[in-house]
Amino acid sequence: MFDALSASQFVSLFRSVAPYINLFRGKTFVIAFGGKAIAGPFARTLAYDVNLLAALGVRLVLVHGARPQIEEELREKGLESRVHAGYRITDAATLDCVIDAVGSVNLEIEALLSQGLADTPMANSKIRVVAGNFITAKPVGVIDGVDMHYAGTVRKIDAEGIRAQLGIGNIVILSCLGSSPTGEIFNLAMEEVAEATATAIGADKLIFLTDSQGVTDSSGKLLDELTADAAERLMQESDWLSPDLRRYLPCAVRASRSSVGRVHLIGFNEDGTLLLELFSRDGVGTIITRESLEILRDARPDDISGLVALIQPLEESGALVRRSRELLEREITRFSVVEHDGLIVGCAALYPYGNDQAELACVAVHPQYRRWGYGEQLLKRIETRARAVGIKQLFVLTTMTAHWFRERGFVEKTLADLPEEKRLVYNLQRRSKIFAKTL
Repeated sequence: MFDALSASQFVSLFRSVAPYINLFRGKTFVIAFGGKAIAGPFARTLAYDVNLLAALGVRLVLVHGARPQIEEELREKGLESRVHAGYRITDAATLDCVIDAVGSVNLEIEALLSQGLADTPMANSKIRVVAGNFITAKPVGVIDGVDMHYAGTVRKIDAEGIRAQLGIGNIVILSCLGSSPTGEIFNLAMEEVAEATATAIGADKLIFLTDSQGVTDSSGKLLDELTADAAERLMQESDWLSPDLRRYLPCAVRASRSSVGRVHLIGFNEDGTLLLELFSRDGVGTIITRESLEILRDARPDDISGLVALIQPLEESGALVRRSRELLEREITRFSVVEHDGLIVGCAALYPYGNDQAELACVAVHPQYRRWGYGEQLLKRIETRARAVGIKQLFVLTTMTAHWFRERGFVEKTLADLPEEKRLVYNLQRRSKIFAKTL
């Protein structure tokens, strides 16, 4: 049984993830990870989380590598590990090691995903995993005079075949091996396979599990969001980035510039990072997009549910006057909103009156996003809209945020300074303070 506190926490948490469950159902994610993630301590719980996503209706393609396992095979056989230009020099003997290592990792992943342990997310699950010849490869050839032998790159992805498997509810597993039309086997870079696959099938998300919490700046601070252009600039001076990130980031940038909706880079060294990244507002890693995730725009009728969810807690606390859903629907054109990654996280409204005056109303920003300056951006947008229709003075009524408006040029006024129409409906019980700003 839940006690009162834990029950409320559970309900609040479940409600907070519900929008993501609805948003992700039917979407296609490509999740890419190297052999280190499978050899790490959280491989089993990662498999739980992958199965949970599948159970929630997410279409999943898993792409895995096997670098440490290949290294181990080479050591056991007394062979030298040779890398050139970012590719493993793969002669016939090395290729045998690659095939053995990749096959072993592939079987381990299938076993992890097939568990039906009691009291786990896979209890009574009927989720199927499939692998196949979905990758056509070609040789890298000779680079800087070095024959790369069976090192290869992706020639083609069987997007139609992958979509067919996803359509019937299967999880598709791809490795870093590909075959040519002539039957040769080539050793591919896992990150390139993931990029090519996500691009070919038009994945909604490409997720790289890395040996770092995400992309950081030179001081080690996590960068939770980057545009493709910003990520490309960072790559030119990124000596501090981990080995995984140096390999994955170029693929992430290219994928985000093509047909992939979002690219995430998150760590595999902590439990649950996949779920935390996908089902929390802030996430725990770095997200790369073609354009900024932030959109400041006029509100639309389909934003009503998002507006209700945003302002309802503030109405309950008394910070905002209650507005019915019907009223919001009638007045939706007065609102501007901030959208972050598809979610409404801020709003403000403009209500014109006579005498060149207008009210700035219903200013709200989700608590987790207030440090991002969205309130300031909304204020500037409302001021721009007001000037465009000839408004000379903007006024606001507030009970809790007087200091915020003072800091932005608003001056305290009296009830007599309000337009007559607004004075007649002023709520004496709320005793809101009145501020105005000349535009």
